[in-house]
Amino acid sequence: MNEKTEKKRLAILRILQEADRSLGSSRITEQLMAMGHEVSERTVRFYLLGMDRDGLTENLGKRGRVITAGGLKELGTARVFEKVGFLAAKIDQMTYRMSFDLASRTGAVVINLSMIERGKLAAAAPLMRRVFAAGYAMGRLLALLGPGERLGEVIVPEQMVGIGTVCSITLNGVLLQHGIPTTSRFGGLLELEGKKPTRFVEIITYEGTSLDPLEIFISSGMTNYLGATGSGSGRIGVGFREVPAEARDRVIELAHKLEKIGLGGFLTIGWPGRPLLEIPVSEGRVGAIVIGGLNPVAILEEAGIRQHSRALAGLTDYRNLFPFEELDERIREYQ
Repeated sequence: MNEKTEKKRLAILRILQEADRSLGSSRITEQLMAMGHEVSERTVRFYLLGMDRDGLTENLGKRGRVITAGGLKELGTARVFEKVGFLAAKIDQMTYRMSFDLASRTGAVVINLSMIERGKLAAAAPLMRRVFAAGYAMGRLLALLGPGERLGEVIVPEQMVGIGTVCSITLNGVLLQHGIPTTSRFGGLLELEGKKPTRFVEIITYEGTSLDPLEIFISSGMTNYLGATGSGSGRIGVGFREVPAEARDRVIELAHKLEKIGLGGFLTIGWPGRPLLEIPVSEGRVGAIVIGGLNPVAILEEAGIRQHSRALAGLTDYRNLFPFEELDERIREYQ
C-alpha cells in the first residue's frame, strides 16, 4: 500500500470515529474534500470495500459504514508522524464544540476521563480533595461515571469508575465565546517553591506531540503533587496560553467570573509582550499559565494508586459536575 492510499484510509477511519454513527460514501467524500483530499465518491467506495475486507469498517447497507474495533485499533497504531499535531487539532476541535454559556451556566464543558478501580476510590478521594483544596485543580468541580457509562469514545469498564475532571481547554472555549482567540502553546511541568511558581522544568509543545503533555509527565513519575500540596514546594502540570494584549483586562474579568462558578483555572496572567516565567511572549500578546485538568488524579500515581487517563475525552453538561467537597458522599454508590 502506498503512502497516499494509507493516508486516505486513515482519514476515512478518523471521519467514521468522530461521527460515532454510520455514514454513507457521499457524506464521507464531502468530509474528505473539506479536509483537502482530492477524491471522487467512486474512489471512496473502492477504499471502503477494501477496508470492509480488512475488517476496519462494516457495511450496514443503506445506512452506510461504521468503524469496527479493528479500525479503532488501526487508528491507535497508525504511524507516529501521522499523529503529530493531532493533539493541537483536537484542542481546536473541542474548543469550537463546547457549548457552555457563562452567563446562564448551561451547556457542555470539556472534560478529561481517568479510570480507577472501584475498590481504590476510598483511598483516592482524600488525595484528590487535597489537590483541589490547594488550588492546583482546574476549578472545584468534577464528575463520576459508573461502569458501562460512556464519554466520547470511552466506555467505563466493569469494576472501574471514571473520574471526570474539567479540562483547561474549557477556558479556551469560554474566551472564544467572548470574542477572545486563544493560542495554546505548550503543556509544562511547573516548579513551585513556597506555593509560588518559580520556573518551568519541562515543556512539550502541543504541535509537536501525539500525546497530552500532562499524561506523559504523570506516567513518567515527573510530578510532585504530594510536595506541592504539603510543604508548598513541588511540580505540577500546567498549560501556557497566549491571548491578544488588548484583551488582558477582559480575560481577568472572565477569570474572576469563572472562579465564582467553580471553573477557575488561571494561575498567572502576564503583561503585553513581556516574558512570563522566562517564557518569551509574542509582540501584541499576553502570556497566561493555566492549571492542568488532570492534576487531581496525577497525585494518585505518586501514592501508588494506578489510574489510566484520557485528556480531552469528551463533553459533559455542566449540570453533571459537583463540588469536590461532595466526593466522599458521591463515591459511596460505587463502592
